[in-house]
Amino acid sequence: MNVGDAAHRSGLPAKTIRYYEEIGLISPQRASNGYRDYSGDDIHRLTFLRRARNLGFSIDDCRQLMALYQDRSRASHDVREIAAAHVTAIEEKVRELQSMRVTLQKLIHACHGDHRPDCPILDDMAGAVLSGDKGASAPA
Repeated sequence: MNVGDAAHRSGLPAKTIRYYEEIGLISPQRASNGYRDYSGDDIHRLTFLRRARNLGFSIDDCRQLMALYQDRSRASHDVREIAAAHVTAIEEKVRELQSMRVTLQKLIHACHGDHRPDCPILDDMAGAVLSGDKGASAPA
């Protein structure tokens, strides 16, 4: 089947499918006319990759998971280790997001939000720039 059909059946955009081929995650056969010819197995792999990416796994993790999936002699410990490391990374990101939310809520509460030009939100960001905090950018 062609890339359009593969996109429809896998739920991935054609551009993503071509990218996965470019980086070696899938290798569809070529028809006599040179066009990609996706098999049922290719669709299965693409669906696997879509699910893994939807769970937030990186491309490198997907590559490892795909290799483990295709290796019937794999140890489930290896898969579990990748998934556990991903959960740890998600938990860290959640903590960072919660901290950002708390900080923003405090700044919003401190800002009058009226006609006055003074704004604690902007003052805080400007202070981060001046103090060299991580993630701060130079004034425009």
